[in-house]
Amino acid sequence: MKLKTANLDKRKLAYIDEGKGEAIVLLHGFCGSHEYWEEVVPKLAKEYRVIAPDLRGHGKSSVSDSACAVEDFSEDIKDLLGHLGLDKVTMLGHSLGGYITLAFADHQSNRLKGYGLIHSTAFPDDEAGRLKRDRTIEQIQENGINSVIDPLIPNLFAPDTTLTDKIEKAKQIGYDTPPEGAITASIAMKNRPNRNDVLQNSNIPVLLVAGESDQVIPPEKTFSVSKENITQVTLPRTGHMGMYEATDALIEEITEFMKKI
Repeated sequence: MKLKTANLDKRKLAYIDEGKGEAIVLLHGFCGSHEYWEEVVPKLAKEYRVIAPDLRGHGKSSVSDSACAVEDFSEDIKDLLGHLGLDKVTMLGHSLGGYITLAFADHQSNRLKGYGLIHSTAFPDDEAGRLKRDRTIEQIQENGINSVIDPLIPNLFAPDTTLTDKIEKAKQIGYDTPPEGAITASIAMKNRPNRNDVLQNSNIPVLLVAGESDQVIPPEKTFSVSKENITQVTLPRTGHMGMYEATDALIEEITEFMKKI
């Protein structure tokens, strides 16, 4: 997969763009990059055009020079779609990427044919979650990004996982996250609003994917709204990293969802 760069209004976004056909945009989670999707993209790209950016402050994309909100990440994606000449897409976001997808659906719903949350939620952080964001920021400032990545990544996988190679791969991606980018994203996640109304008001196809053994966002947090246009999927024996833990099952669910678009 060849990494490309889009220069967007004093910042740049790195991204991959593979395949042809209906466009799917894949947004990674906190301290991830487009590499989170490296096992998913090649198979989806056989039938679809798949775009997977590095979010601002992650991977090879620019770091924000000021504080930002989830909505700013969403604006980055809007500008990237403009750069690529894409009018309407299907957007799927993992964790942080899901918060961004919901912001996009809130403000740019006319640009979406459908969207999905993968191990994500429309709920905001509760008080304990906000305090945890603050501790993460302090930890990065005092001890560097690795001090956060080392305990974070194993907890993203199911407790009984044997995928030690995948854990190590995700750690290596995390180590490459600029500390300022991780801090900016933590603040954005801490301050994000409740967007269950977006799910409730959406009339286009929506996919909600949860991991049966997710220790970060349990299924009930993902399945917050039930409607006829919303497809709910639980991946068995899977934590917060379905793209690594249940790759084939996730691809199958995305493919089935795209048939509804």
